[in-house]
Amino acid sequence: MSKKKILVLADDIRHFSGVGTQTKYFVESMLRTGKYQFICIGGALKHEDYRPTKFQEWGDDLIVIPVDGYGTAQMIRDLIYVHKIDAIWFMTDPRFWLWLWEIEQEVRPNVPMIYYHVWDNFPAPKFNKKYYMSNDMVVTMSKVSAQIVEEVAPEIPHKYIPLTVDTEIFKPLEEKEYAQFAKQGKTLFFWNNRNARRKMSGTILWWFKEFLDKVGHDKATLWMHTEPKDEHGQDLEHIARTLGLTKEQFIVSNARVLPHDLAKFYNAADCILNISDAEGFGMGTLESLSCGTPIIVNMTGGLQEQVTDGEQWFGVGIEPSSKAVVGSQLVPYIHEDRVSKEDFIAALEKMHNMSRHQRKELGLKGREYVVKNYSLKEFAKKWEETMDKFIEDNGSWDSRKNYNGITFEEIK
Repeated sequence: MSKKKILVLADDIRHFSGVGTQTKYFVESMLRTGKYQFICIGGALKHEDYRPTKFQEWGDDLIVIPVDGYGTAQMIRDLIYVHKIDAIWFMTDPRFWLWLWEIEQEVRPNVPMIYYHVWDNFPAPKFNKKYYMSNDMVVTMSKVSAQIVEEVAPEIPHKYIPLTVDTEIFKPLEEKEYAQFAKQGKTLFFWNNRNARRKMSGTILWWFKEFLDKVGHDKATLWMHTEPKDEHGQDLEHIARTLGLTKEQFIVSNARVLPHDLAKFYNAADCILNISDAEGFGMGTLESLSCGTPIIVNMTGGLQEQVTDGEQWFGVGIEPSSKAVVGSQLVPYIHEDRVSKEDFIAALEKMHNMSRHQRKELGLKGREYVVKNYSLKEFAKKWEETMDKFIEDNGSWDSRKNYNGITFEEIK
């Protein structure tokens, strides 16, 4: 049986972004089945070389084509006809793909489209229905996203496959492997995120200082792994100076590190923080749980399914104290979930007052939960089943099935 050719539109699989990493996991998992070949549009990077790239391990089965942005409509037209693509797989926020859906009636008569989707919060975005209906299948990466697609467009085939983490890289380590990063005798809180407005980076820094005022200035350290002067966020170094935080109280690092080294950071920490006001999933907290380190999170988006399985807790989940409805011209409405300062400081205190053994015990329960529900093995299994059935159900070119570009609507 000949291999099926899949065109992938997403961040470059060599990019360490969350989208790039998840795309890499998907592509490599499917390549290992021996059933598929991939042409990947390498987006979201500024490339020095725009020539198509092959990889020794995969030969002709994997080609990455570097692009600015995520490609163009004409590029997609050319690729599907030249390479006789059997399906298009693409992921992340729908606002990146409006141009693709504009040409779906050119693409889908021959090539089915499968969209890996995330949406952070309710109210259910009914304005997205036209986008969901422009695909042959929508796969959701969080439980919130799954509920939203079911409510907005129940008629479109959809399935929940959560994001994954490599539990063989992100795992508990012997203390000697991360001792250089640990703060002996202090509670080390770690924040690994982009310094952007919705991530609440400045708020965390400000409230952490109030936490230190309460428990003692020599009792804890906040380590933020981010770009302190990101144009989309706040000047964290300026805030730290304003608050009078010392190098023993606040650390910021912005160097890109390999996953194995990032795992050492998670292991050294006593707790990981993420109180974003909107979060599709949150890879930093999932990676930390995989390392056996508990989390403090806002109960929003995908974060809420990480911190508890409905019975056990793997850290502290903070219920939002307010749910403002915000929006823009492209996103008319969505909830913005904010936690209160008092609840956040109380969560820090709760984790701080635990012994290191108690925190590790809590984190190891989280590790078991991650291995069971979010492992790369489970991810690969679900995607193989999904893609096999998707290709069988929809076909392509001469075998194309289940597509009709004509719709009838009653005019009132």
